[in-house]
Amino acid sequence: MSAEEDFKQVGAELADLGVRISRMMGRPALKDQVGKVFASLQRDGAMVFRLVRDTPEHTAALNLPGASLFDPSGRGREVKDWVVVPNSSAEKWTDLAEVALSRPR
Repeated sequence: MSAEEDFKQVGAELADLGVRISRMMGRPALKDQVGKVFASLQRDGAMVFRLVRDTPEHTAALNLPGASLFDPSGRGREVKDWVVVPNSSAEKWTDLAEVALSRPR
């Protein structure tokens, strides 16, 4: 599947939890019941998740091949609670999205 199809599948799998697919800054995003973004699809086909740093899930996500902290500006200003996970690990996206959804904002 393409990254877009993988993303849509994650949204569909979480729809029963009140998750909806929307857009943020022109990119597809997953929003919770109150409209807060907790995951987004990036231009390169990777997905970024809001995980809480220093948690086992955050560490596990960073240990996936090709994963990194999110740097939206591309200038070395990482957002430490957000982890970018490439499409090569798309089988982990739903689990990571569930964790991101469950974390307080």
